[in-house]
Amino acid sequence: MNAQQRRSEHWKASAPKSLPNSETFAHQDSLKKLPVPSLDGPTGTLARLKESLKPIAWNPEEYRAVVDKIDEFGNSKLGRELQNRLLKRYEETDHWLERWWDDGGYLGYRDSVVVNVSYYYGFDPHPSHLTQTPAARAAAIARGAMLFRKKLKQGKVTSEGTKEGPFCMDTYRWMFDCCRIPGSDGLDWSKSYAVEGDTGDSGHIVVIRKNRVWKIDATVDGRLISAEELESQIKYIYENTMHLYPGVGVLAASNRDIWAKDYAELASSLHNSKILETIHSSAFIICLEEGAPTSSVQKSRVLWHGDVSNNQAVGLQNRWVDKPCQFIVYDNMYAGFMGEHSIMDGTPTVRLCDEVLDDIASPSFDRGTPSSSGLQSIPTPLDWEISPLTSQAIITANSVALDLINSQTLSYHLTSYGKDAIKKFGVSPDSWAQMIIQLAYRRLIGPEPESRKGGTYEAATTRKFYKGRTETIRVVSEQSDEWVRSMDDVGTSEARRKELFDLAAKKHIELAKIGGAAQGIDRHLLGLKKSLLESEPLPALFTDPVFVRSSYWVLSTSAIFSKHFDEYGWGEVVPDGFGVAYMTGHNSLSLPSHLFFVED
Repeated sequence: MNAQQRRSEHWKASAPKSLPNSETFAHQDSLKKLPVPSLDGPTGTLARLKESLKPIAWNPEEYRAVVDKIDEFGNSKLGRELQNRLLKRYEETDHWLERWWDDGGYLGYRDSVVVNVSYYYGFDPHPSHLTQTPAARAAAIARGAMLFRKKLKQGKVTSEGTKEGPFCMDTYRWMFDCCRIPGSDGLDWSKSYAVEGDTGDSGHIVVIRKNRVWKIDATVDGRLISAEELESQIKYIYENTMHLYPGVGVLAASNRDIWAKDYAELASSLHNSKILETIHSSAFIICLEEGAPTSSVQKSRVLWHGDVSNNQAVGLQNRWVDKPCQFIVYDNMYAGFMGEHSIMDGTPTVRLCDEVLDDIASPSFDRGTPSSSGLQSIPTPLDWEISPLTSQAIITANSVALDLINSQTLSYHLTSYGKDAIKKFGVSPDSWAQMIIQLAYRRLIGPEPESRKGGTYEAATTRKFYKGRTETIRVVSEQSDEWVRSMDDVGTSEARRKELFDLAAKKHIELAKIGGAAQGIDRHLLGLKKSLLESEPLPALFTDPVFVRSSYWVLSTSAIFSKHFDEYGWGEVVPDGFGVAYMTGHNSLSLPSHLFFVED
């Protein structure tokens, strides 16, 4: 490890290429490239931008001013030139957006990834037919995840898609054996330790208990160790970690530039450098955490940003938030997942967790066969060398983490109905959820136009394109606003409200389809802006107050579905914003929808 961490130009090459003839990556070569939307015309980006800004403007004068700037940009020589540069980049690369999005959306982001970027899932209870101890639960999860990893390395994880076609599976290359690394020049990157041709009977797991790092070799004599052997080693960790160790993990929860500096100090020790490499190259991390969260709010908070005890951010000290996959197990066997978002979105990790939890619950779960020799391996403790600078950095990072945690409010709402009930009204469950979020926000901030400080972001997957990730659905529309107003207007009949709701939901579905087709506004505008030369002036459109307000994501929203998750969420993306995670996919009223509201 070098003290100064600077990424190479081709850092993504560290993850082995996908297997073209495998089940997992069979469709990669047939996927279309992410398109560059048209700039002009009735369905071009500028026309859609005008439509999206109308409800964001506080008054007609503001709206006319921003429309004039849109027209000026569209008719300018520079606007046309930027579009041509983007089209040229499309021709010359396999993905015109990839690097800009990696850096602009994630790797150049310098605030703490905790709250701001990381996300979490809370799992349903451990199956009753299995041993009811935290060691047994952690072992079952670890065994299930290693089996999924093996299947992935062999190309046997079936590819995903919809009736419209297959999805890109590229980001699965970054699920295991890798880690995000803080860059000393303001740009992070991920490093993969996966080996080309590895068939999955390989690797190690890192387990953290009371801040102490342990290494478990997940293979012996070319086979994955059994759930029984994993349980034995995890029990050993519980029994041999009786006091707290220095909370080095909290350093990774700092501002990324501060973490890069602290990382360099940590890695200046050859001994620590080897521990860092063990963490980075591990298949994943199991965090064995103290405490026994019981309520939905408690469970959400401890997964989201870790627990707090005796003025210590004990949860974050016991994690390594730069790992893409961390499984978390509490003393009362409550378990969940914390994900690092920069290189991989949530849908692959939902699948990972679902398959692991499905397997564990099955009577036919492959628990493996313990070694016939009867010899039991024991895990290896990895204890840091703590310099005075690192000791002080831990104290500072802990204080900053506490301030961040204490600045957050979280609430949880569980409805008494689910997807089936919503569909009886002929409404998309996702559109229903988005509309009630709009209504709740208006009732919170008030009806005055000036009360709205920004727009609403919903993620649409663009995985039907090669290396596609997401596009923005700009949820706020004239139709959604009109319905929201009607709900607080005593003079509007219920029939009229239903009519307006249907129009708003129909508009939302239209916007979602546009986003999924990679014809949205925001990624295109990012590309146009990135295409500017340093010597060229920034077009007036990009500094217009309505335009800026429209992409200030006061409401950051998204949905997943898992029958195994009782909690799920992330934080706000702007200081005065809300992170709104929801699930609407349950098929019966006994499995109701979940809404999680997180606010600053």
